[in-house]
Amino acid sequence: MALLDWIAPESGLRVEGEGVFLRAPLASDYSQWRELRAVSRAFLQPWEPTWPADDLGRIAYRRRLAAYARDREAGAAYPFFVFRAGDGALAGGITLSNVRRGVAQMGSVGYWCGKPFARQGHTLAAVRALSDFAFRNLGLHRLEAACIPENAPSRSLLLKAGFEEEGFAKSYLKINGVWRDHVLFGQISSFKRPEGPDERVSV
Repeated sequence: MALLDWIAPESGLRVEGEGVFLRAPLASDYSQWRELRAVSRAFLQPWEPTWPADDLGRIAYRRRLAAYARDREAGAAYPFFVFRAGDGALAGGITLSNVRRGVAQMGSVGYWCGKPFARQGHTLAAVRALSDFAFRNLGLHRLEAACIPENAPSRSLLLKAGFEEEGFAKSYLKINGVWRDHVLFGQISSFKRPEGPDERVSV
């Protein structure tokens, strides 16, 4: 077991979905993560911020884990890797970020899927599972997401996951080196918290 795995109390966080499970990234995931991101680079780059030159390096990955840990400790973000339930293969990633409490009680959802796992329903299942975690376990009231207008698969996925299209934001995010317009989506919780603990999420 890697040292970073052992010292991170969040490493046990796991969320079950339909055919997938979400787990906090670990140091020991590096090789599988690097291989999937490398083989998917051309597939992902049009929809993501420009990758730094060392993005797939081990040092950069350690920096990523450290940032994840800080965000989780602050309750500001909950990053997960998405694994296929049948064989534990890493299929992608999903993050609940920019968590705001107080009168807002909301967060933002972002995700990516490795090319070998595209169009197989894993990301849709992950978004649904993350929404359930956000509403049921974190007690959030609202989730937001956004995608480039030309990204038809992502727009369709969000609608299937229960999000509603709410608007349009010009030059919303810098994607692949260019400020791009985005379609905005939102989802409101209809969950009523039960008296007992939730058994779908284990820590």
